[in-house]
Amino acid sequence: MSAGPVSSRPVGAQTRPLPLPRPPLSGALGALGFLALAGVVATAWLGLFVTPPDEFMGNLVRLLYVHPPMAWVAFLAFGVASLASLLYLWPRTRTEHFDRLAGASAEVGVVFTGLTLVSGSIWGRPTWGAWWVWDPLLTTTALLFVLYLGYLALRRVPGDFEVRARRSAIGALIAFVDVPIVYFSVVWWRSLHQAPTVLNPTTRKTYVHGSMAWTLLLGFVSFTLLYAWLTAHRYRLAKLQDLEDTEGLDLALRERRAEGDAR
Repeated sequence: MSAGPVSSRPVGAQTRPLPLPRPPLSGALGALGFLALAGVVATAWLGLFVTPPDEFMGNLVRLLYVHPPMAWVAFLAFGVASLASLLYLWPRTRTEHFDRLAGASAEVGVVFTGLTLVSGSIWGRPTWGAWWVWDPLLTTTALLFVLYLGYLALRRVPGDFEVRARRSAIGALIAFVDVPIVYFSVVWWRSLHQAPTVLNPTTRKTYVHGSMAWTLLLGFVSFTLLYAWLTAHRYRLAKLQDLEDTEGLDLALRERRAEGDAR
């Protein structure tokens, strides 16, 4: 009697990777991505063609329908990364899921911080006459960008998973200290940058009204949805990478044992 099918693949040969399974909630992620894209397009259309020019800034105000939402998403992303890092450091909630979420959220936050700096420089050139000035807000934002680049680099340092995850979590919490400094910098120090107009922390008033306010609100909602979509996909990619590393290690160990048995 036959003992069953025997694989003819030689020991040490590479196997063809299996097709990736359909990710859970892929339909919901697709809908989320569609809503985010539609919201961003609608914000751009309203900002360019519907809302009126500002009394003081003129048409330059149209850039501000995306600049503050980008900054908000950066703050949100770093806040989520810090919360996930804190939950990882807490023994009762320590799991690789929080470490993975912290890394994914921080990566998206770095992208939006860079976009915030670029859009702010474009706005500052005609307003201040320079692409860059060492204003407290710009300086602390650039520092925030560098701090989280360092955090992402720290995550790439080889080492044991628990050691790497723990030091990365501590690094995320340290870097987050700069977030409230960035937000309150225009209040604490004399600055070329205008005081917050959406919600002034001193007067607790908003100075944006009418169609301009609704367009700006749509920008905040749309970019928040975009953040959620990007973070979810980055988290999935990180999870697939972890699975690939684990399965690759298991396969290497099995082939090593087979080589030993063949000898």
